[in-house]
Amino acid sequence: MYQNAIQAYKKVGVTNVVADADPHRVIQMLYQGLLENMAYAKGCIERKDMAGKGKHLSKSMSIIFALQSALDMEVGEISLNLYNLYDYMHRQLTDVLVRNDAKKIDEVVSLLVPIKMAWDKIPDEEKQRGYKMREEKGQFRSSASGHV
Repeated sequence: MYQNAIQAYKKVGVTNVVADADPHRVIQMLYQGLLENMAYAKGCIERKDMAGKGKHLSKSMSIIFALQSALDMEVGEISLNLYNLYDYMHRQLTDVLVRNDAKKIDEVVSLLVPIKMAWDKIPDEEKQRGYKMREEKGQFRSSASGHV
């Protein structure tokens, strides 16, 4: 799952930082990239730059797919809820492609920001606990520089 997130992030433009990032940081980067691309897409709509809108919405939807792919569906209800929320966000952005309704971008941003803020506040102890659980499941291995 974590590898899917890394691969998707590389597709949307950042390769150097991802190689050394821990899973928590990768998700932070995906959230940030999603917010940035939606902001660019909204600006493109306002300037009537349809090619730019398509480019940035496409990147945004790829990031949403990466976030869905990174979910550990064995965890339970929270993963399912996030999956469904990401699906809703993806459908809203697809609608923006067709209708050029920048308000839908605002709606997706308003849904994403609280999730990103909560993710950013996860304490280091909890991150380490999560890394250990994933390592025990064989989802990534430790390295001298941290987690891969």
